[in-house]
Amino acid sequence: MINLDFSLAVSLYIFFVLNITLLIWLFSRKQKDKDLSLDHKFIWFCSVCTYTYVNTKEDLISLCPRCGSYNKKSS
Repeated sequence: MINLDFSLAVSLYIFFVLNITLLIWLFSRKQKDKDLSLDHKFIWFCSVCTYTYVNTKEDLISLCPRCGSYNKKSS
């Protein structure tokens, strides 16, 4: 039989629980990074103030959030 001190048992328990929690967090973080891909058609570039912004609507003309000018998407 293995003799195990109570403090060592608690330390091992905490070590394994923290490692499992860390692995779950890393795995979920990796899944979130995959979901953040952005299509290039939603990235807009303002021709007046050179501000790059994201507009998820599929409009042909977009309003720049910084300077308020209208921008047309070039295909």
